[in-house]
Amino acid sequence: MFEGAVVHGQRLGINPAVPGDFADPSVIRAGELYYATGTSSEWAPHFPLFKSSDLQEWEQAGYLLMETPEWASASFWAPELFYHQDMFYLYYTARRKSDGVSCIGVATSPSMDQPFKDHGVLIAYGSEAIDAFVFDDNGQLYITWKAYGLDERPIEILGASLSADGLKLNDDTFTLLKDEQGIGIEGQCLVKRNEYYYLLYSAGACCGLKCDYNVRVARSKSVTGPYEDFEKNPILAENSEWQCPGHGTLVSTPEGKDYYMYHAYRKSDNVFTGRQGLLDELYWEEASEWPYFDVDGKSLGIIAEDLKKKEWSDDFTGKGLADLWQWDFRHASPKTSINEGVLLLSGETDSENLVGTALTIRPAYGEYAVTTEVTNQNASLKSLVVYGDMDQAIGVGVRDGHVELWEVKDGKRQVFQQKQIAQGSPVQLKIEAQEGAIYRFFYKQQNQPNWTELKDVAEYPYKASFLPPWDRSPRPGLVHQGELADHASFSNFTITYGTVSGVL
Repeated sequence: MFEGAVVHGQRLGINPAVPGDFADPSVIRAGELYYATGTSSEWAPHFPLFKSSDLQEWEQAGYLLMETPEWASASFWAPELFYHQDMFYLYYTARRKSDGVSCIGVATSPSMDQPFKDHGVLIAYGSEAIDAFVFDDNGQLYITWKAYGLDERPIEILGASLSADGLKLNDDTFTLLKDEQGIGIEGQCLVKRNEYYYLLYSAGACCGLKCDYNVRVARSKSVTGPYEDFEKNPILAENSEWQCPGHGTLVSTPEGKDYYMYHAYRKSDNVFTGRQGLLDELYWEEASEWPYFDVDGKSLGIIAEDLKKKEWSDDFTGKGLADLWQWDFRHASPKTSINEGVLLLSGETDSENLVGTALTIRPAYGEYAVTTEVTNQNASLKSLVVYGDMDQAIGVGVRDGHVELWEVKDGKRQVFQQKQIAQGSPVQLKIEAQEGAIYRFFYKQQNQPNWTELKDVAEYPYKASFLPPWDRSPRPGLVHQGELADHASFSNFTITYGTVSGVL
């Protein structure tokens, strides 16, 4: 049974609402429940689904796309949820398999408890079409998206009307906003209030250590524009705790309050936990009717301290993999089974993959320890891993009759240290993370009271600033490398947040 599926309980407005890498979030209310999803990039299954009854406590409830759509190959970004005429819609960005161009696809389901049916590409627009947002204007559906982001011309936020069933783009494309200043604009959403249409959008660089994302607003008396920028932009920017806030959507409560779910990096662990899901109330200035956020020390800067005390554990007694497990679908196809509290893991990998078949989870905080127990011995590597990509990873694992500390970096695999272990005895493994970027590695066998540390590297504790890809966080988890028949057997996996314990 997997424990800790509920994210955490908190007062509304204390962040993060959805801890860990949850970029470009979309949130809707349907009936008595709220649903949220976010970018999954290169992880499968695609687009994690979270649900809540109160916007405070979020529980993961699977994934929206369990299988990769036939037309798509990578970069599953910026999902947009929409509920219309008793049907749930998922508008999403992915790269087209035939040419690598980012397009917008659409999938539907009559229930969040049923699989989504993919309808293929909805928008293919030049060199890229990303960041869909759908808006119901008194019965007429509109979709907006970002265009020209890869061209030698200003970016534009474009829009067009949709068919009544939301599955066909009409031939009436219009421009909502044009990036004449060259600041980079994207991640938009629309809301109608009184006589104005408000366009919330993000500006700047979204991702990485040099990001400068922020949220701005413009308004118009027509959905097609022209839109007037707010003279006091940005309305949401970095503070002492969080940086690069942006790319969100609005949801209204039954009481009429508006909340904006968006992402931001926590400065303490930054790219190592990724762009986390935050939630803040959007207010409206009575005289001017412009929106604003009251986040000065009240919510954007508050971190849920109880998160640091949480523990997530999988003892592999369920019928299948727990919801939090994901893998890099471009480079590995996992083969898994669960048998009496043991996960059997192997898989097929492509020729570029130097790591193996990795099952990973999103880290929610930069200070953590992950542990597992390997219960079998063979020629395959059975390992804990912190996985950034198929050529960016570190780990400690068991192979044949020894334990090894290893690294994949710059297209090369290196084993730093090996130690002989007793045959026929399970081996416990541990990786400790500090500030997201600094790691220590341990192992022990039965009847050993203390952990043995592996630290035969040039600089220790090990600093792994190379791990994060530009658009997502590295992830701890389990890995198998070797022949398909020589599976890895793991009897548990636990991630514990908070001050790490050292060698004891």
